[in-house]
Amino acid sequence: MRIFPAIDIRDSKVVRLTRGDYGQMKVYGGSPVATAADFARQGAENLHVVDLDGAKDGTTANFGVIKDIVENSGMFVEVGGGIRDEARVEKYLSAGAGRVILGTAAVRNFGFVESCVKNFGDKIAVGVDASCGKVAVSGWLEVTDVDSLDFCARLRDAGVDAVIYTDISRDGAMGGTNLDVFRRLAEIKGLKIIASGGITFYDEIKALDEMGVYGAVLGKALYEGKINLAEALKI
Repeated sequence: MRIFPAIDIRDSKVVRLTRGDYGQMKVYGGSPVATAADFARQGAENLHVVDLDGAKDGTTANFGVIKDIVENSGMFVEVGGGIRDEARVEKYLSAGAGRVILGTAAVRNFGFVESCVKNFGDKIAVGVDASCGKVAVSGWLEVTDVDSLDFCARLRDAGVDAVIYTDISRDGAMGGTNLDVFRRLAEIKGLKIIASGGITFYDEIKALDEMGVYGAVLGKALYEGKINLAEALKI
């Protein structure tokens, strides 16, 4: 299983939200580039980066910062947040991103996903953010009536290589992740599942690995010192 330390960016700063609430935001550093370099020094080979400004308003407000991370970190970087047309996909891939994550656009325009998969193959992933089992969009501000597990299966059928699945109720809450949903997701054959949202304990990392989950995103637990990145990588 691959470990993806997370860098969420707002106003060019490293931040974390609690349960996707922009009103519950904590700043952890002024330099995302320096944070990425620190993760690399600890042995990380993969990085999960989200432009929170982009996720909320659909812009690429932090593109310059993310480009610097990609160029200087030496890691495989997957990028999401506000990527709602193919021009933006191409922009991030041209900057060196290893994978681009579609979110809101994937739900509102499924044809866009199909087109991106056709044109960019496994460089396209989809972020499925769920609240009470339903897909949330627009920076988690709007919950749809789309069943999240059914949507993941539909993405697999459309040729999507990887899904980053987040249980919003667990994200940033430091209370543990939703192992039950990841156990069910791991049964969707032919789809790489990257677990996100509330991973707080080493036992959870072991459990995710044992159930065959492809990757795990570590966020607030790293920043608060609950999980040591080097130890997580060993596991």
